[in-house]
Amino acid sequence: MDSEDRVVKHLEITQGVINRLANNSSLIKGWSMTVLAAAMLFLARIDSSISSYLAFAFIVPVCGFWVLDGYFLWQERLFRGIYNDVRQQKDTDFKMDVPKQLAKPGNQWRNATFSLTLNMFYVTELIFLCSVAMILH
Repeated sequence: MDSEDRVVKHLEITQGVINRLANNSSLIKGWSMTVLAAAMLFLARIDSSISSYLAFAFIVPVCGFWVLDGYFLWQERLFRGIYNDVRQQKDTDFKMDVPKQLAKPGNQWRNATFSLTLNMFYVTELIFLCSVAMILH
């Protein structure tokens, strides 16, 4: 295999990783909405004296999904950086140099977790849960 073919193969492998990470992020959002809908159904069917407390308790899984989604977005960004580095090379050793990406400014977990898109999605879910808890109280 010549050097150009190795670079193309490395890019294909890296793109596969990026696609899996993006798919996981999408699945997490789907599960988060499913759990939120199930929580609303559960709250509608139980005794109203404890339902507002349970609504606040459902904040924990939403935050858990947020953290996990942030992790996958962070990993996706790191691998996009690897992809960008590899595409500029003439030859490759197939190394996935994540530590090199971590050293770049802005490639931190908190930047991905509190990105605009994740904030909009999960803050909306949290506002919805808090509103339901206040209505039930």
